[in-house]
Amino acid sequence: MRERAAGYDRDNAFFDDDLAELRDAGYLTALVPAEYGGIGWGFDEAVRAQSRLAGAAPATALAVNMHLVWTGVAKLLRDRGDDTLDFLLREAGQGELFGFGISEAGNDLMLFGSRTAAEPQSGGGYRYSGRKVFTSLSPAWTRLGTMGLDTASPDAPKIVYGFIDREDPDVRILDDWDTLGMRASQSRTTVLDGAFAAPDRIVRRLDPGPNADPFIFGIFASFELLLAAVYAGIGARALDLAVAAAHRRTSMKRDGAPLSQDPDIRWRIADAAIAQEALEPQLLAVARDLDTLVDHGPMWFAKLVGVKVRSTETAKHVVDQAVRVAGGSSYFAGSELGRLYRDVLAGIFHPSDDESAHGTVANAWLGPLDS
Repeated sequence: MRERAAGYDRDNAFFDDDLAELRDAGYLTALVPAEYGGIGWGFDEAVRAQSRLAGAAPATALAVNMHLVWTGVAKLLRDRGDDTLDFLLREAGQGELFGFGISEAGNDLMLFGSRTAAEPQSGGGYRYSGRKVFTSLSPAWTRLGTMGLDTASPDAPKIVYGFIDREDPDVRILDDWDTLGMRASQSRTTVLDGAFAAPDRIVRRLDPGPNADPFIFGIFASFELLLAAVYAGIGARALDLAVAAAHRRTSMKRDGAPLSQDPDIRWRIADAAIAQEALEPQLLAVARDLDTLVDHGPMWFAKLVGVKVRSTETAKHVVDQAVRVAGGSSYFAGSELGRLYRDVLAGIFHPSDDESAHGTVANAWLGPLDS
């Protein structure tokens, strides 16, 4: 997968071969219980595996993450006695691939509001109309988890979460993914023109705004933790490349001695290593708390945004240090470090962003702002 990653990036192509190998290995069922045909991992194992995958092929790991997020939500609910998404686990075990159709341009409310219309239908289904951005796995997903705002029902407004099928004629996927990094993820715009979610695929109707529903917690926890694992893996790979570069490069000023003997280079690598080493224990601690149903109460959201921001910002810092160690060769388009430099930048755009995360943590420690 590492060998293919450069070609996918260069050609702005989807990771078809990677996906086929991951499917054959059963990796897409990592968080699916064995009784539904899955591997039956906990978040502990998934975090380790996603970090390792990201070290080889960051865009592949990021895109697969969105499928794993949904199976992770289903696992979290099931572990806590809620079988709402057992159908998802069953279908994932049978080979269905789930996309994450939540993000919308200009919607900084994220899970707490929507620009997409959710129109109630007779019998309990909904039709969704709107645009979803950054829909990873666009060439391959078979089911799409999405949400929209119901303003028509007697108890409106409600945020309605449901799942639609790729075969729906009212789903259009734009070929508009041409980005700086994470190119193989092919996270294209998805246009919903009245796409239908059947009654048995409507999984929540919630009041807009912050919500303590376990479903929201599940999305938040699964998304933030698995995303953090991907960026931690990028940082780990960048550190390995920096070490290799320091041993490979030599200095004329030091009579041909390797840069691994240069005090300034040694400091940069040490600085990167100190930052990187802090990530795995934090990720695994949060993962194990999720697996063992530890109750952190209102501090859970602060812990989750914290680990996401720490991972993405630390990975960005480590990659930056690695590029400085490797020198001008990393500025060439074919350089793996140059690609990691572009890929790692995507971390700042994923929710929760830095500003939102600080607001969440401040509310947890200080209480909400006075209205």
